[in-house]
Amino acid sequence: MKVRVSLFATLAVYLPTSATGDTAVLDLPDGATVRDVTTLLGISPDLECVRVVNGRDATLDQRLNEGDALALFPPLAGGRGLPVCAHVSGMFRS
Repeated sequence: MKVRVSLFATLAVYLPTSATGDTAVLDLPDGATVRDVTTLLGISPDLECVRVVNGRDATLDQRLNEGDALALFPPLAGGRGLPVCAHVSGMFRS
């Protein structure tokens, strides 16, 4: 199955050479999870990041489906104690 994976900021170094910009399309086996993707890309399980599948928070054990969009962000912090929201225009369009 094909899944679109986007890695942002400091995580971009883990993108495969086939990536276009900050996104790569990966061909994964059925039943693959977010953890499988991070392992495939060489991202340490100890590295904290925000995981989003199709615009919703995701766990490492979330199963992925054909056409899903997985985005990984480094931890977000700062500001005046207000909630932080990452917005990527057009990222989840097919």
